Amino acid sequence: MKPKILIVDDEPDIGKALTFLLKKEDYAATPVTSGEDALEKLKEESFDIVLTDLKMGKVDGMAVLEKVKEMSPETAVIMMTAFASVESAIEAMKKGAVDYIVKPFLNEGIRLTIKKVLEQKTIVKENLALKQQISQHMGCKEFIANSEAMLKIVETLEKVIPTKSNILILGESGVGKGLIAEVIHCNSPRRDKPFISINCSAIPEGLLESELFGYKRGAFTGAAADKLGLIPLAHQGTFFLDEIGDMPVNLQAKLLKILETGEVYPLGDTKPRLVDVRLISATNADIENKVKEGKFREDLYWRLNVIEIKIPPLRERKDDIEILARHFIRKFADEHKKNIVGFDKQAFSSLLEYSWPGNIRELSNVIERAVVLTESASITLDDLPDKLKRAGHEKENSSTLKGYLNDFEKNLLSKMYAAHNKNKDETARALGIDLATLYRKFKKYGIEAE
Repeated sequence: MKPKILIVDDEPDIGKALTFLLKKEDYAATPVTSGEDALEKLKEESFDIVLTDLKMGKVDGMAVLEKVKEMSPETAVIMMTAFASVESAIEAMKKGAVDYIVKPFLNEGIRLTIKKVLEQKTIVKENLALKQQISQHMGCKEFIANSEAMLKIVETLEKVIPTKSNILILGESGVGKGLIAEVIHCNSPRRDKPFISINCSAIPEGLLESELFGYKRGAFTGAAADKLGLIPLAHQGTFFLDEIGDMPVNLQAKLLKILETGEVYPLGDTKPRLVDVRLISATNADIENKVKEGKFREDLYWRLNVIEIKIPPLRERKDDIEILARHFIRKFADEHKKNIVGFDKQAFSSLLEYSWPGNIRELSNVIERAVVLTESASITLDDLPDKLKRAGHEKENSSTLKGYLNDFEKNLLSKMYAAHNKNKDETARALGIDLATLYRKFKKYGIEAE
């Protein structure tokens, strides 16, 4: 497809000359004679480059630049200006223009500038595509990341996926621990065998044992028939134990024995069942601290933690926010049959400034809500929840002493809440405040209380 270039100049002869020149270079050139016409054209179609004069009527080149950056951040803007206003063109570059051309200009200068800008756009696209190949490279599961931290995790995964080693995935709720487990399984030699998962915190202790190990008929009241446990069902495949930190200590001993012997004893049975499973476990708890407190067996911890993968929270990998947000826009726009292309500047800034205590799960929720509510082609600040609007406002005031103190308090609350496994009573006691005060502060800073 030919590169598309929009030419904006209130002198029709210059527009015609540039159109003729660019079409000779095999570009798709479209001339307009005012900033107003340019903005209307940008609403109708997308362009690779906008080549705009600086000095025009009511809507000048600077206004066109600002609108292009808001409506289509991927579009490059080149400013055309007379020699006397070169300083203004340089100011425009600070605001997002990629280059400027001084009038009167030579045809060769125009060609070289356009060629250079298009080459730069191609390099950027290739780099982005290279980073996005993570999802393709990880095959059967959609895995999207752009940050250095996640790229390093992918490098680790590439080394451990072909092995049988047990893996422990650490990270806050919502960072994608379950997705990583599925990525490991579906790219491993066990991909054609079962992938079975269970959340240890979601099942009562009395039921968890029978779910994991199975039982014989008559093992307890209501056991009317034999039941195969989830671990035997995962034979030759992968078993994912989510929230392993919440597993009762008595079951930890039985799990350890399975890992040591490869044998499962269903409840009420004296004969073991041989199993071959790769165990992937995950937790958002401080499991080393649980070991110190005697709430988690140290010998089991070392069995599980042959390979440790720690996923950083979303607030620590800002580079992933844009690529994930745009992915969710495409996904939910398709689902809800809406034509939405991106964010305006304020909305995008708020996404970056917000702390995302719910991580990727929360981001997905926020974007779906915005897609449903918005009535425009771009998500605006008004389409976002109040907590994100507050994040942007707090950022504006963070240079004051009060702002610094608020930032410190919010960070302390979030860390203490996570350190106490999101137990509000324990968090309040540790901070030396009552529960009502904790709730007020959570509400003030937009911290999601579970």
